Order: sequence, then C-alpha cells, then structure tokens
Amino acid sequence: MSSHRPYLLRALVEWINDNGMTPHVMVDAGVAGVQVPASAVNDGRVVLNIAERAVMRLHIDNETLSFTARFSGVSFPVSVPIAAILAVYARETGHGMALPDDIAGSDSPPDDDMPPPPGPPDDIPVAGKRPHLRVVK
Repeated sequence: MSSHRPYLLRALVEWINDNGMTPHVMVDAGVAGVQVPASAVNDGRVVLNIAERAVMRLHIDNETLSFTARFSGVSFPVSVPIAAILAVYARETGHGMALPDDIAGSDSPPDDDMPPPPGPPDDIPVAGKRPHLRVVK
C-alpha cells in the first residue's frame, strides 16, 4: 500500500484552513532531500508556515511538499519529502497532530523472488493435531 502520511497531511492542512487558522509543519531538516534555508533550521528542525497568504505555489503530492516563500526578504524554493514532516498544527491553537510513521514495507510491492514464509514450527499445534508436552532440560 502507499504511504498514508501525505493523505493525513493534506487532510489536516485543509481542516486547519477551513477553521480560519494558520497551518504550520515541523520538519526534520536532517532528512535527505530537505531544501530549506540553513538560517531557518534550529536544532535540526524547522517550522514552516504553509498558509496560502505566506507561500506561493503550494503543492502537496504523495512524495513532496513544495512551495516558494520569503525568508528574511529573499525568495527561496522549499522542497520537503513527506517522510521529513514530523507534525502539522494550527499556529493559533496548537491543534494538529504528529504524523505517524509508515508501516514497515508498506510502500514497497511484494517481491516475487522472495521465498514463501516458513510454516508454523513443529512445536505449535496445528488444527487436526493433538497438543503434546515435551520435556525440556
């Protein structure tokens, strides 16, 4: 299955906007592919205001959050992989949520070259077999 994170991000941003609040995202600036001004990073993280009045060309797809914004009066293209987004919340109230991690392996298709999973171990009862005790020394 595809990642659920971009869907949660888009839904939360829409919810925050619908309530007249200002959406902010907290980003782990150490993740590969994060493009933000170094001056905006504090303790390896950056908080970005993604309100429509604060950014230009906001785009959230399944892989990336991107927009252009001004930092200290200078226009800067921002690109953030969805995996680097830690949380989304409303500036005014703090309501929002930390984005949960993806389930391991959920974004990769099954590999047909992988061997089938092993069957149950011999000491676990299987339907039709009677359970038995074994002496362990």
